Amino acid sequence: MKLPFTITFEKRVEDYPKWLPAATSIGSVVVAFIISGFLLKLVGGEPIRVMNFFFQATFGSWAVISDTLVKATPLILVGLACTVAFKMKLWNIGAEGQFYMGAFFASLVVLVPLVPPETSGFIVLPLMAIMGMVGGAAWGFIPGVLKAKLQVNEIITTLMLNYVAILWNNFWIFNKWSDAGFQMTPVFEKSAWLARITDYARPYSEFIETGGGLATFMTAIGLERISGMTLHLGFIIAVVAAVVVWWILERSKWGYEIKLIGDNKEAARYAGINIVRNIILVMMLSGALAGLAGMTEITGVVHRLQERISPGYGFTGIIIAWLAKLNPFAVILVSVLFGALLVAGREIQPAGLSQLLQGIILFMVISSDVLLRYQIRFVRLHKPAAGEVEPA
Repeated sequence: MKLPFTITFEKRVEDYPKWLPAATSIGSVVVAFIISGFLLKLVGGEPIRVMNFFFQATFGSWAVISDTLVKATPLILVGLACTVAFKMKLWNIGAEGQFYMGAFFASLVVLVPLVPPETSGFIVLPLMAIMGMVGGAAWGFIPGVLKAKLQVNEIITTLMLNYVAILWNNFWIFNKWSDAGFQMTPVFEKSAWLARITDYARPYSEFIETGGGLATFMTAIGLERISGMTLHLGFIIAVVAAVVVWWILERSKWGYEIKLIGDNKEAARYAGINIVRNIILVMMLSGALAGLAGMTEITGVVHRLQERISPGYGFTGIIIAWLAKLNPFAVILVSVLFGALLVAGREIQPAGLSQLLQGIILFMVISSDVLLRYQIRFVRLHKPAAGEVEPA
């Protein structure tokens, strides 16, 4: 049976509508969930029940929302790291290694130690954040220099450095810093812990217990729900980082240079922009953001340096950056979605559904880029008049 029209793809000669990137990203996620539902049905699952459980396990209460945002925190930072590099068409696949090196350098503050154990957290935590960024930036500097000076493919160098960083961490964790032979260091001093929201609610809990007008007010605004939440200040750090990255890319002269180099390197060179310097600096900034993610994970969640502090945050950040269309604020929203996938992965059955969703989302995101490059047109076929012979 012949269709009354044909489908053609025409390369866009004009800019696509501003709403299209957001629409393709949202559509990619929706289609990914639909495809996953069909696959679940094929293997005998109950898609509606599973998806309902997914949303209940990740957004169904304040406690699970808190867990989702905790998982989203490092994802926001590694997503921003990839966004910065991808804006200049530098394919940084090394956010995972930069994450680990950031965690390692931040740990030096309390494990060497660089400051006395009794030092206040107001000094320890900022110093750990700086050291984490230095470690990540150093791990971004190496492929940056190789790319800028020798034109070495950054995909290869950043990917290989991931393994070096992980093995470097393991060397110290399994040897000098091992806690009684286990694959982790001793727990950090409390001064090296990022505060949780529940820490701010604790001083008011006795007012709620004793009753009275103030207790009624606190209960009315839901303060008692904060107790037990795992969300820590790293989430605030990540959101602030997103604002800073947005300002750099959209409001600063350096951001203009980054985008110009990404769009047309020869035009940027003709305009007098230092390509070599910018490649190195962008790779260092990208690494610093990923390193900061490593710092927030060890100070806000595990409170020690250990072997598996990342379930692949650095690689997931690549998907997040593409799905967010390299928009720093969209990175926050997409990271929350992927944080939910990680939280649901602990609870949802069948096992592996969250990884399946991530893979399908990545495939759909890559496929949806066709809509940004080409216009899809439906061309109506000529209907032969009475007595007219249709061409073969």
